[in-house]
Amino acid sequence: MFLKIATTHKPATDLGFLLRKNPANVHRADLNFGRTVVFYPRAEEDVCEAVLMLDVDPIQLVRGRKDSRGQSLLDHYVNDRPYAASSFLSVAIARVLRDAMSGRAPEREALAETEIPLELTISPLPCSGGEEVLKRLFEPLGYAISSDAVPLDDNHSDWGESRYRTVTLKTMCRLSDALTHLYVLIPVLDNSKHYWIGDDEVEKLIAKGGEWLQSHPEREMIAGRYLRRRRYAREALTLLDEKFGVTAEAEETADEKAAAGEEALEKPLGLNAQRYEIVASVLQRLGARKVCDLGCGEGKMLSRLMQERFLERIVGFEVSTAELEKAERRLKLDRMSPSQRARIDVYRGSLVYEDDRLEDYDAITLVEVIEHVDPERLDALERVVFKSARPGSVIVTTPNIEFNATFEAMTPGELRHGDHRFEWTRAEFESWAEGVGQRQGFVVTFEPIGDVHPEFGPPTQMAIFERGGAE
Repeated sequence: MFLKIATTHKPATDLGFLLRKNPANVHRADLNFGRTVVFYPRAEEDVCEAVLMLDVDPIQLVRGRKDSRGQSLLDHYVNDRPYAASSFLSVAIARVLRDAMSGRAPEREALAETEIPLELTISPLPCSGGEEVLKRLFEPLGYAISSDAVPLDDNHSDWGESRYRTVTLKTMCRLSDALTHLYVLIPVLDNSKHYWIGDDEVEKLIAKGGEWLQSHPEREMIAGRYLRRRRYAREALTLLDEKFGVTAEAEETADEKAAAGEEALEKPLGLNAQRYEIVASVLQRLGARKVCDLGCGEGKMLSRLMQERFLERIVGFEVSTAELEKAERRLKLDRMSPSQRARIDVYRGSLVYEDDRLEDYDAITLVEVIEHVDPERLDALERVVFKSARPGSVIVTTPNIEFNATFEAMTPGELRHGDHRFEWTRAEFESWAEGVGQRQGFVVTFEPIGDVHPEFGPPTQMAIFERGGAE
């Protein structure tokens, strides 16, 4: 298997300084699973090409390993690991091109920080999911992609198209960024890893993926395939949200101001108190005993629910550590009696990633939460809450944008909170809720919160989902 790196940045032979490999030499290195060779088939001022070849030794892969019956693992010899790009190639990139991937080039420091034209070719590259997945992974990162299927066997055309492809990626970026993209995404395309996945792999993915992974539209698939285990993938995605989300002090201050603005608008209507009271009464009417408040923020809803003796178990979920700390202070968890403390917990977690801690609740509440979710991630929220967690009931409240016309301080089209991704009309909210109910087997009813305006409706709209529709 090989990786070819080419550039037309002049002088192109400076690629040797970036890779820390002299174009005049052949560079060999032994790894614990095989051997690598780096050489330059072309090294001219206009074009320079470097090739990293990896020869995986199948004997080394299984030497000394036994199965549960003490027999040799013969089946480990019969696989594509010695012939196809995989996590072995990622490890080779990290070890043999370590300095290049880290952006260290003492002789060309400015060039290491410069975006240059690059053409990367990997062959043969397993593409689990085909060319569509290949494009979904690399196009958002700015790559132009071309690929050709590697024939399985000229004499067996009826075998169908090979999942192995020769892939060429063209881009304009720093070499260190391109190598990092390959390091993460090659195992994702192969959908397999040759070594044990543990907690340290979460930190490795965060370190290598960083901000580009946080903004990638396929980050759930990337984390899931890279880490293999749902628990690790969930942890990585939550850490990404925390590390690269709204964490800067200036952004937090702006968010607090936006929240204060929303509260100022709604305060004369007493909406906050009404929402909490009505949600608590609906939970009692539904007969809920165990409740999870998703997107609990600083714990205002949790504080109200703790007053209800009919609730035996109350849990809050929030992705922001800062908000969770506020919730803990508001609830005074450290000063609760043992019996009260046993009723409540707060966890860091996201409402768009599957999490087994969300299972086995009578009800899940999302009070003024969905409007903070990017519209393209509402499908993930639906899957997590209604399909995976699948509680007995779900209560969702959200602003009614039509009612905003009654606020003198608001301009047309303005949203109540700076972090709101959208605000729905009554028709839009009902359409979404009814669609969720039909798809996931919930009966949905709607109730207003706040005084109902004869033209614009209530300031807050609420949907109550009860499991029991068509499965």
